[in-house]
Amino acid sequence: MSNCLSNGQLAVTVVISATSNRKRGIGIMPQVDPESTTPSPRPIRLMLSGWLGIIGLLSLLAVGALRMGPLPALGPLLDPVAGVWSAARQARPASTDSVAVANLNAAVDVYIDNRGVPHVYASSIPDAVRALGYLQARDRLFQLELQTKAAAGRLTELFGASPLDIDQQQRRLGLADSAERAWQALDPTSFDHALYQALADGINAHIDNLGRNSIPFEYHFLDHRPERWQPVNSLLVERRMSHTLCYNRDDLWRLRAEGLVGKAAADALYPVNSPIQEPIQPSELGAPWLLREPIPPPAIGNASLVHVAEQLLAAAPPSVPQTMVIGSNNWAIAAGRSATGHALLANDPHLQLTLPSIWYEAHLVVKDRMNVHGVTIPGVPVIIIGFTPNVAWSVTNNRADVIDFYYETLDSVDQPGRYLLDGNWQPLRGRPEQYYGKDGELLAEETRYYTHRGPLLLPTSSAVPSPVSMRWLALEHGASPSSFQGAASADSVDELLAALADFAAPAQNFIMADADGRIAMRSTGLYPIRPGDGDGRSIRDGSTTQSDWIGYWPLELYPQSIDPAQHYLASANQQPIAASQQPLYLGSNWPSPWRALHINGLLRASPTVSLEDMRAYQTDPGNHKARLLTPYFLSAAAWFDEVAAPAAVLQDWDYRYTSDAQAPLLFERALDRLEALLWDELQFEFTELRELPTPPTPERAILYALLKQPDNPWWDDRRTGEREDRDYLLRKALASAYAELVLENGPPVRRTPLERKQDTWPEAAGLSWRWSNHRRANINHLALFPGLGRTGLTLAGGAPGNLNPSSGDGTHGASWRMVVELAGAQTQARAVYPGGQSGNPASRLYDDRLAAWQTGELEPVYSPESPEQFDAGRAIARLRLVPGTGDADAEAR
Repeated sequence: MSNCLSNGQLAVTVVISATSNRKRGIGIMPQVDPESTTPSPRPIRLMLSGWLGIIGLLSLLAVGALRMGPLPALGPLLDPVAGVWSAARQARPASTDSVAVANLNAAVDVYIDNRGVPHVYASSIPDAVRALGYLQARDRLFQLELQTKAAAGRLTELFGASPLDIDQQQRRLGLADSAERAWQALDPTSFDHALYQALADGINAHIDNLGRNSIPFEYHFLDHRPERWQPVNSLLVERRMSHTLCYNRDDLWRLRAEGLVGKAAADALYPVNSPIQEPIQPSELGAPWLLREPIPPPAIGNASLVHVAEQLLAAAPPSVPQTMVIGSNNWAIAAGRSATGHALLANDPHLQLTLPSIWYEAHLVVKDRMNVHGVTIPGVPVIIIGFTPNVAWSVTNNRADVIDFYYETLDSVDQPGRYLLDGNWQPLRGRPEQYYGKDGELLAEETRYYTHRGPLLLPTSSAVPSPVSMRWLALEHGASPSSFQGAASADSVDELLAALADFAAPAQNFIMADADGRIAMRSTGLYPIRPGDGDGRSIRDGSTTQSDWIGYWPLELYPQSIDPAQHYLASANQQPIAASQQPLYLGSNWPSPWRALHINGLLRASPTVSLEDMRAYQTDPGNHKARLLTPYFLSAAAWFDEVAAPAAVLQDWDYRYTSDAQAPLLFERALDRLEALLWDELQFEFTELRELPTPPTPERAILYALLKQPDNPWWDDRRTGEREDRDYLLRKALASAYAELVLENGPPVRRTPLERKQDTWPEAAGLSWRWSNHRRANINHLALFPGLGRTGLTLAGGAPGNLNPSSGDGTHGASWRMVVELAGAQTQARAVYPGGQSGNPASRLYDDRLAAWQTGELEPVYSPESPEQFDAGRAIARLRLVPGTGDADAEAR
């Protein structure tokens, strides 16, 4: 029922409140070996606060072996050999090491280049995956455990009781239950089973060889020991991905809107088809077009629907804030449009930004079988986005509707055991849930119940007419690693399409290219077919199997294009297929296609495209949202002196979000104020559940469609006694935004005609209104440890709706940028992500890529085909993994 979230966040960020007492007031500066060739790390600053100054620290050291309340025992924490100081020693690249790995069939050679990227040379795919697991654990061990515990609802075991409500919400969704059942059902002889087990072998080889003085910093800080990795953890990571990518609640917001303004208006505000059509699958209709459908005025709603929707919204919150504007871009150029005659591909998934990054870069080689370079997620046994000498593939999220909700009838309110289905009582499946604290103490316990469709989200209460259950595709199907492994071994677009055909969830828009100059796109995933009209936006009757899904789309109906006549393909999370060509209901409330409009516009205007063009497009500051909406503000302001000053700021704007520009600041603020005036009927002041986050407004593509209806009753602000129209609200929003910004920043700078012509600014002028002063990136430590993030970073062209997006507090953006030219043995690639390969804050590899990422630069990717071809000057370390049992006793030392 719900559309997939537009590439929300795959990594895990945990908000810790009371448990932060464990780390409050501890100041730590790792020491660096003076003989190390590693550049000095940035200070790790866990700021001393209030009462804990130098005297307080000395006092604590005197009783350091004691554990006081929520604080860890500080003696072990500050032990110069085995405490957090060991982070500095771990920051040094390892010299030539030999490590025993259980179940390894033959020796594996690993070279670490100067970007921290491991190059794995193995004799079999399972051995390459074992090496990958070892390397993920070596560089990202705490990340592996944190994201797994977050997915399983076990954060209290790391942080104490404070995140108990987060854990309970996570278990309510059933991710851990789904992962465990999927692992139990997986054929032990299957390739997927072998890949999961191989990754676990490698991860545990590193864990088993960890001594007391070599565990990552965060474990010392939390007074916790690493847990051995279970193969089911990888399935948990995959389901965490689905929670980020395809667990959205737009259908619940639509249901709430129906309760407030009636079904006709709600359906128009959360439509099946985007008002602006720029589909991924090329259409015979050509350039983008507008669906000119009237938006019905607000009507009388149904208060009970508001209650149900808000209770469900509170019961199952999203994985990322509703206000975060996130998404992804990818596009491919066929040989016929390429400046070099070779196919080109670009990708930049937009996710939550953390240190360490969600992505881990690796190069895996198995002679005559695989030579793949790209990124994976720690805990996943395959390359997710990558390239070989002959093919490249990339993804953006597809917002297909894969969630439905059902009203259920239970046999008991307090102790349910059965639910009604087709006139008979069926047993509920109960799952006991226990929540444990840091010391193993039981914090809470409960029982979660499941119907044949999925978990019960809401019990019977006075606010809802009956309990509500959820069916979510991600609880039934995952991202099979064998699909990506098949992609890594493919040699052509046809082989890529075949390898990825069985990919189930979360649905993705795969764009691909090959060394023969061909390109293709397919929006791949399981798309439910529902009974009746197929619309999945309403809560269904759970007492009958007539409400169940009746199957999935056949592959031939998927949105797809192979070797299009236009010689390019592009996706940016927009509606995949034109409204007139969509065979069945796929989803609704598609993201406004601002990025899709812009990249397609750039590609249409370019007869030939180079690899450098592909890189430049990723941070192009142009914005189609501004291009389409700004003229309405200017038209409304014409001849009105009270808005002449703000209109002057927008008048000569080229709709580019460059660092010096002033207009973007005013335009974005005016848009916010306009929506606050326009959507008054949807605000929480008219409902009872005030503690929810501010309700999201309809997509701005809906606003654009409404701007073409100046007399629509929606423009009337019912909170006043007057009758407002479109232009009045536009002027009011513009004036309000301008007044606020002048109060906050002083007046904007006025440029002379010559300065405007030369696009220059008066010296030292306009600093307070410059866009770059108001749009920064903030990359926090993934567990929000203070001092370990990098905040206030300037961005190249970052803005909501830009190809390089940025929104909210700047914690979301381009998590990986890659461009590839496919030319066989001469294939070249460039890439970057915001961070570094290491999760160790004392390592130069913790954040060494940030500078390039900020400016939109990409780093050359090095992918030698064999150890003999590896340039010794690029290697900072070498490992040799050999068959063995590891050293399981090392942990006790």
